Amino acid sequence: MDKIEKYRSVLRHFEWLTGELSKSEVIKDQSLYKRLAKERSELQEAASSIAGFLEMKGRLDEDMEVIESSEDRELVELARAEAEELKAGMCGLSEKIQLMLLPSDPDDSRNTVFEIRAGTGGDEATLFAADLARMYKMYAEKKGWKVEHLGGSPSEIGGYKEIVFLISGKNAYGNLKFESGVHRVQRVPVTESGGRIHTSAVSVAVLPEAQEVDVKIDPGELKIDVYRSSGPGGQSVNTTDSAVRITHVPTGLVVTCQDEKSQHKNKAKALKVLRARLLEKARNEQRDRRAEARKSMVGSGDRSAKIRTYNFPQGRVTDHRIGLTLHNLSGVLAGELDDIVRELAVAHREELLKREIKGDEDR
Repeated sequence: MDKIEKYRSVLRHFEWLTGELSKSEVIKDQSLYKRLAKERSELQEAASSIAGFLEMKGRLDEDMEVIESSEDRELVELARAEAEELKAGMCGLSEKIQLMLLPSDPDDSRNTVFEIRAGTGGDEATLFAADLARMYKMYAEKKGWKVEHLGGSPSEIGGYKEIVFLISGKNAYGNLKFESGVHRVQRVPVTESGGRIHTSAVSVAVLPEAQEVDVKIDPGELKIDVYRSSGPGGQSVNTTDSAVRITHVPTGLVVTCQDEKSQHKNKAKALKVLRARLLEKARNEQRDRRAEARKSMVGSGDRSAKIRTYNFPQGRVTDHRIGLTLHNLSGVLAGELDDIVRELAVAHREELLKREIKGDEDR
């Protein structure tokens, strides 16, 4: 199917959706009506642009006919001038349409589970893990999203060895999915008396929240241990066995939660994290199989795990994947992530578009 026929097919489908939504039997079936209305809404901008593109193509065809057959020199020159303008306009519009028609990630609309873990750097890494957790929570607040703490392991000096939380809101995963990876910090630690700059690392995992329909967990495959919750330094924070540790025996995945006084609530939170990890594990295995199949043909395209550096002495943040540097470290750590999120999304869509165009050429 060539590009023009593809556009016409999209326009026909949009018109079909419009017609279906006016039918009484569809209106009565609210589930069907909402699904079709959502699909039509997602296509509306692209359909409008395609209609404009096809109208311009019709005018271009007329101009080309004049250029090829008319003996009126002045008329031919006018047609040639308009044809050049139309070609330029159609080229720009076509690129926008192709971006609009890129398939969206079905997970983008989901809530997202964040897992932040201190890596190399000892105490300084745990402090930076807390800084990143605060940054994402402040970003969520600016978006009007809800943040729910799911678990964590505090360090002795006020940081986090590990912290897990859920961000709920419109397109939460779609906005934050590119944050997964190793985040590096360069600064003078509070524990450094000599004023030397240290480099520490923290890993961030961003997982789409899994629903029960996505991941079926067999209760017989779970080992559940309960124990008494305790805080940093062994300080008791609960006098009952309310903390929960769940082991998924087939995979060896372990999740613990001790934030709530209720064992039931801790178990529910732990299952939420386990479900997200199992979904991510299944998808990673699927991606690995596909990557292995492609590796011999296209080579490895894996990037370094290090995705971003936060340099305190120079007050800058650099995202290494897209070569973006912002001299606004304090703002970024205060949750001003929109510039980074937007540039990462643009780069991702451009990469998808390149693959789409290459796929069209190969076909």
